[in-house]
Amino acid sequence: MFGRNGAALSQARRTLAVVTAVHLPDELASRLAAEAARRGVTPDELAAETLAAFLPSPTGTDPVEAFIGSGDSGDPAWAGRPTAELRADADRRAS
Repeated sequence: MFGRNGAALSQARRTLAVVTAVHLPDELASRLAAEAARRGVTPDELAAETLAAFLPSPTGTDPVEAFIGSGDSGDPAWAGRPTAELRADADRRAS
């Protein structure tokens, strides 16, 4: 079912989405479909997620930049430790 301005109304999710046609080369469309199937999502959902990750936020906030510094290891020397050492510590804690 379509609403105003080419918007599609999903009966299952009761969400409103703008419909935009994007023409992909066959090889890219196949890769998108395969990755979407692997993740258990639709190609449309994966395409929207991928575009959202690479396009600037309307608020100007970079999601990666917003994530950086959001945690606290409790170890003031943590940032200066080699990555291999940190991974080894994480592996020990996980097992």
